[in-house]
Amino acid sequence: MSDFDSVVERYLAVWNETDAAARRKRIDDLFAEDVRYVDPLAAVTGRDALDGLVGAVQQQFPGFTFSPGGAVDAHHDQARFTWNLGAVPGEPLVVGFDVAELDEDGHIKQVLGFLDKVPAA
Repeated sequence: MSDFDSVVERYLAVWNETDAAARRKRIDDLFAEDVRYVDPLAAVTGRDALDGLVGAVQQQFPGFTFSPGGAVDAHHDQARFTWNLGAVPGEPLVVGFDVAELDEDGHIKQVLGFLDKVPAA
């Protein structure tokens, strides 16, 4: 497992952690204090805001799990990866593609997210 494979595994674990205190610890361990997260539906800065966003997504999709959607492609201090959200096993309800950038300490400082598959309104 590469360092970036581990980072992505930990990243998805944050999105799957439903215990608020445990999730916050995971966020504090993995993300820079001033992390920036942007996708088509959200734009937040800082660990507190990211924690709130993850909690809101969990409320919107209760019981669903984030899982890797393929291999991690990484170089220098950035990685791109696909993820799935849905009931496991089963066809994912949402498919996304993120690019994560690390700071000099190995914390995620920025995530740029894209949604490739979303449920019909």
